[in-house]
Amino acid sequence: MADLADLTISEAGVGLRAGDFTSVDLLEAVTKRASMTEAQLHAYLTLDHEGAPTQALSADEMFSNGEDRGPLQGIPVALKDNMCTLGVETTASSRILAGWIPPYDATVVERLKASGAVITGKTNLDEFAMGSSTENSAFGTTRNPWNTDKVPGGSSGGSAAVAAVGSAFGSFGSDTGGSVRQPAAFTGVVGMKPTYGLVSRYGLIAFASSLDQIGPFSRSVSDSVAMLEIISGFDPRDATSINARVPEFGRSLAKGVSGMRIGIVSDFMNPDIIDSEIIAATRAMADRLQDSGAEVVEVALPSTEFSLSAYYLIAPAECSSNLARFDGVRYGHRSDFEGTTEEMMAHSRAEGFGPEVIRRILLGTYALSAGYYDAFYGQAQRVRTLVRREFATAYEHVDALISPTTPSTAFGVGEKSSDPIAMYYSDLCTIPSNLAGDPAISVPIGLDDQNLPIGFQIMAPALGEEVMYQVAAEVERLADFTQRPYLATSIEVKP
Repeated sequence: MADLADLTISEAGVGLRAGDFTSVDLLEAVTKRASMTEAQLHAYLTLDHEGAPTQALSADEMFSNGEDRGPLQGIPVALKDNMCTLGVETTASSRILAGWIPPYDATVVERLKASGAVITGKTNLDEFAMGSSTENSAFGTTRNPWNTDKVPGGSSGGSAAVAAVGSAFGSFGSDTGGSVRQPAAFTGVVGMKPTYGLVSRYGLIAFASSLDQIGPFSRSVSDSVAMLEIISGFDPRDATSINARVPEFGRSLAKGVSGMRIGIVSDFMNPDIIDSEIIAATRAMADRLQDSGAEVVEVALPSTEFSLSAYYLIAPAECSSNLARFDGVRYGHRSDFEGTTEEMMAHSRAEGFGPEVIRRILLGTYALSAGYYDAFYGQAQRVRTLVRREFATAYEHVDALISPTTPSTAFGVGEKSSDPIAMYYSDLCTIPSNLAGDPAISVPIGLDDQNLPIGFQIMAPALGEEVMYQVAAEVERLADFTQRPYLATSIEVKP
């Protein structure tokens, strides 16, 4: 029989309700998978060996009492380690927070627990979510389960890896400039960024507050819908939370794309910046969508050329403000340096922050400094406004936009770590949706000549998740992507 760890969330839910197995069985399956793969992957920072079994037993008890709290009840899922978890260490993969135990749960964690989900543990990330490869973690690099010489993407590389390899049935990451969609593309899973404000950021350790959003990783589009519906909704503790009824995102999953008008972003089909195999795969899928009844047209978004530059001024500026709280006084690492308070703070930050975080703090502080604010930060915000307007105008003529998710498939560990600009280009196709605040999703559509996954991105207007998922479901059906990572398929499954 197939290993339980290879089921989708919906398949596991059917089995739970039929009594074929229990939540405890599912947790044992993913824990066993983790024990067999973690030595190669290093995707988890913490496995909750106390809390998770208790949650699984509670979910089983609810089932036995006839209580059903929805599609995630009894399902083991993992969390990126920048979401606060009551009583469980939360580090954001930084030495400055090593050993910190939050006194509260993030809103997303509260909602998952209320749904009966089982939280397996906390996953590795680029420190404070700053990176595109999960090589910037203070606690070691995460590897790609398709090829352990490759990166899993970032910053949510740990969450992507556990969803791909089966050491969780799904997981959650945060997406500031592509940090869910890019690693989803690199690891062959579905990764989604919601409309800004749809999911509460309360309890998410902030990187760039006007860009951060929590989103799900899953092995199917329908699983992504189920996960998003659980965590969405208004939260008065987040001032940017949208105060509106949460729609049924999956209402149109089976409708197909006949009659829809879909725009392919020509700016992201340039062979000078996107690998030829990815362009070919994207064009082939666009043609298949057209064969399925959609009208596919070319759409130009010229301001996206400047999105990368604007993002790497806006995000570091916000991070320089947000990370000012880590000063060695209130919580986190404190230096043993004997001197003035200011000197102690400076030494605490120098010892606690890694080089990429320091680089971005310095860049952001410079962009906000007197004499440079208008030339850099102010100009970047004007570019952001242009990007928003171009997307809004495009959506007046098309229902959704499509493009590659990434310029390349997964690159080698260490290949770009010494070249920050090359690393930043990994998010070229994903950053514009963050600047606009619109939803976007990556769906795997095939493998390149190195047997590495290729991601296909679908974008939609703000609060257009239903349309986005409608197109994504058709892409998933057409791609029929059933391949699994090397690490998952190399495991011997006994009947």
